[in-house]
Amino acid sequence: MTMNFNELSEFQKECKQLGKKYKSLPDDLKEFRNVVSAILLGNSKHFNIITQTEIFYILKARLFCRYLKGTSLRIVYSYFKQEQQIEFIELYFKADKENEDRERIKVYLKNHQKGFLSKNVRTLSKKHRQGGK
Repeated sequence: MTMNFNELSEFQKECKQLGKKYKSLPDDLKEFRNVVSAILLGNSKHFNIITQTEIFYILKARLFCRYLKGTSLRIVYSYFKQEQQIEFIELYFKADKENEDRERIKVYLKNHQKGFLSKNVRTLSKKHRQGGK
């Protein structure tokens, strides 16, 4: 099954900004997509599960950039197992920012849990109308 990729608008802005400074970033992101397509939750100390729900994981990983020697960027992404989808949430340079934007992740979780709940309510309503349990 093919992995689908999406990006939050904040991620796109960060990518554009960092791409001006680190010219290899588009190719490095392409390589990262290949890696996470093969090893979804990572397989080393370079991947860390930040949180996990019933429907998706949020992970932080090192993104190796050829322009940076000895240091790396950090990328935060979500993985939806059932939909086979990865959504990029945040991209930052470790020297500029110590940790991920936890507030952004909280908002992301809140928005996706609302969507999950409303989807389940619609499913339950449909089953109820059809006489199912």
